[in-house]
Amino acid sequence: MCAGVNMTKKDKQAGDLFYRAFWIKLVKSKTFTAVSGLAVGIINGLLGAGGGMLAVPILKKIGLDQRKAHANSIVVILPISAVSAALYLLTGRVTLTSTWSYMPAGILGAFLGAKLLHRLPAKLLRRIFGVFMLWAGVRLLWK
Repeated sequence: MCAGVNMTKKDKQAGDLFYRAFWIKLVKSKTFTAVSGLAVGIINGLLGAGGGMLAVPILKKIGLDQRKAHANSIVVILPISAVSAALYLLTGRVTLTSTWSYMPAGILGAFLGAKLLHRLPAKLLRRIFGVFMLWAGVRLLWK
């Protein structure tokens, strides 16, 4: 939820040099990259989603702009989700027949979302993402 609040805020003003220097040094480390990838994979495999919510802020911290962070998040999540899906299918925890009713609309939605990503202003995209993260967090806490 903290990341969601942060994504809805206005752009940071230059000034907090310690904050910037700390993050620049941290995100350039290979350890940070490896731990971040591990965290994204665990969250995505465990919850069935959410890896992208974690990946987007991390990708922004390493210097990608808003649109590239979202696009790269999808590319990162694809193989992670494929591995998780294969394991769930192979262990019998999910069946393809239970997913068929969602797949066509989900694929269409993914196509439309990918097309829309480059048409939205980055500021609006960041705010939409932040509001969605907040909504998801609040919903999980109160259910």
